Amino acid sequence: MPINVTKTYLPPLEEYVKYLERIWASGWVTNNGELVQELETRLAEYLGVPYVQLVSNGTIALQIALKALDIKGEVITTPFSYVATINSILWEHSTPIFADIEDRTFCMDADKIEAAITERTRAILPVHVYGYPCDVIKIHGLAERYNLKVIYDGAHAFGCEVNGDSLLDYGDLSTLSFHATKLFHTVEGGAIIAHTPEMADKILKLKSFGHRYDDYYFAGINGKNSEFHAAMGLCILPRVDGLIQQRRQIFGWYDQYLSGLELQVPQPGNGLKYNYSYYPVVFKDEDTLLRAMNELKQKQIFPRRYFYPALNRLPFVNGAVCSVAEDISARVLCLPLYLGLEETQVQAISQIVKAAC
Repeated sequence: MPINVTKTYLPPLEEYVKYLERIWASGWVTNNGELVQELETRLAEYLGVPYVQLVSNGTIALQIALKALDIKGEVITTPFSYVATINSILWEHSTPIFADIEDRTFCMDADKIEAAITERTRAILPVHVYGYPCDVIKIHGLAERYNLKVIYDGAHAFGCEVNGDSLLDYGDLSTLSFHATKLFHTVEGGAIIAHTPEMADKILKLKSFGHRYDDYYFAGINGKNSEFHAAMGLCILPRVDGLIQQRRQIFGWYDQYLSGLELQVPQPGNGLKYNYSYYPVVFKDEDTLLRAMNELKQKQIFPRRYFYPALNRLPFVNGAVCSVAEDISARVLCLPLYLGLEETQVQAISQIVKAAC
């Protein structure tokens, strides 16, 4: 069997079937159903945030967040993320402006944001890369000084905390992805974290075509999620803490078997409660990375260059040079990490990486 970079966790089938029976009994399959509402409430409780609005995926979450805050203009963001981060900005007819990343956390360097601010800047859209925290305090200070909105892309940050506070409780809005590859998933899905009932209600309307029954408010979109997706989330949510602990163990095996190698890993600092979603390593150069990938592939092991290339180098954006992001993206590799990965497999992967180094 091949070893992929990740593998979807599925709960016991009989538990999911119990929720299907509720759906069949009610006949309510979409349009803000009772399971969607139940999952939103339970997610808010688990994450320690005021309001959660479930949506159909993590990209539409970003688009709706930009729309909800009426962002039109330049949005300062990171060049080191999945392409959905900038696609959402482009689809909302705004312009992504890149600020380079730190070489410690791989998150956007808060000290480089101010130089990117112009009279056209309307928002900052940082990413908690791999679940490691951005400098939320500095970013908040900049946003207040220049009257900018902040939207955090928290696709990797489910369950992450800094000094006891949820990473998702910062900014004007935060977004999540609940794609099947994520620690917590609803097969396909996402969410937006709001801080006021008024904003939560606006997002509810935006994701529901902009109307409630016969009352129309503005041009919305179909960003709803279904009862079937919510049912998956309700099955998985009670297991998240256990899943994190098991991932932590796999993370520890990598730490053990890769120790002493010339590999760089993120250094987030103190006070982080981590979710162990990814295990990225940065090789000394791209040639070593490619050699490791080739040798792993020959053994049916498939890591991922996550993220490559740097987004400022994509052909459909006009990005300035971001030397740190470009350097890291050429050398970073996410190793397989998922529930069920065995210690012997981690050891074998590590031995191949060691040989390549």
